Amino acid sequence: MSDAGLNYIAEQLRELLDAGKTDRLPSERDLAARFGVGRRAIRAALNTLEDEGRIWRQQGKGTFGGRPGSTTSRLLSEHTNPLEVMDVRIEIEPALARMAAARATPKLIQQLEAIAEKAALAADTPEWEQWDAAFHAKIASASGNRLFNAIMELIDGIRHDAPWQEFRSRVRATGRTLLSVEQHAAIIDAIRRLDALDAEDAMRVHLLSLRDAVLAEIGGASRKSVAARLAGADASVHDIRSKEGNSA
Repeated sequence: MSDAGLNYIAEQLRELLDAGKTDRLPSERDLAARFGVGRRAIRAALNTLEDEGRIWRQQGKGTFGGRPGSTTSRLLSEHTNPLEVMDVRIEIEPALARMAAARATPKLIQQLEAIAEKAALAADTPEWEQWDAAFHAKIASASGNRLFNAIMELIDGIRHDAPWQEFRSRVRATGRTLLSVEQHAAIIDAIRRLDALDAEDAMRVHLLSLRDAVLAEIGGASRKSVAARLAGADASVHDIRSKEGNSA
């Protein structure tokens, strides 16, 4: 099937999920019958949606919209903060990149390149976030470590909680995207060369710079908050003095 045909099927599946008509997609056989195509074409379209983070699959149970562990992620998001999340990512993701490089296949490299290109061409922050998450999820999956991958799925769910998305948008607004594009390219290059240690180092550099951006945004928000409170206090003092002057 042509790329246009696959894109059409993928778009129809996105619309089905966006409409909220189902949390669980029909089987590949049922979808193939609905669209009048072979199961291979359906599987390719589902792979695209999985790369985008739009669906997840569980063997023997089916294909579901959203991300696994979303309920647990929502609960955790109420009891953690961006710095804690970055600290965990810095400990885990370099190891995942190292393992992915050791197990890399030409197919994985092609997938990472395609995802990174879509991230680089993103028209806005939400689209960037979608492909950035897909990039890191693909590396986690390629590591072959199910427990680490499950932890990353929890973290990804936290990062997609609405308040966290708003915070991440502010971090991105400071002009970080171009640097992240370059850092993604360095990670892919190391994986392409099957250099596990370079992949680990490239991922660590990427995440440490993201942590610096988070710290800068938190510091900026704190300074703005303090300035706002001081401005409010000055206004209150001015009002009090004005009233005292008028009463005199």
